Amino acid sequence: MKQTEYYVDGVGQIHFAGNMVRFDFITLQPGADGAAPTPEPCFRVIMPPQGFLGAFNSMQQLIDKLVDAGVLRKNENAK
Repeated sequence: MKQTEYYVDGVGQIHFAGNMVRFDFITLQPGADGAAPTPEPCFRVIMPPQGFLGAFNSMQQLIDKLVDAGVLRKNENAK
């Protein structure tokens, strides 16, 4: 089975509506004449709250591995 891959620059917004968690992903589009890039929505992922919690736990585990590997550093000043 072939999987489709998407590139995104980040998450523009996460919100909860209609009993579902919605992630609006963005890409950065070049600005005219050297202006700063403009974030533009590219697609949305919608999942039930349980799916969101599973995804969050998976991301937290990956963050912990990246910190252990020295790729990321914890921000001790974060609240």
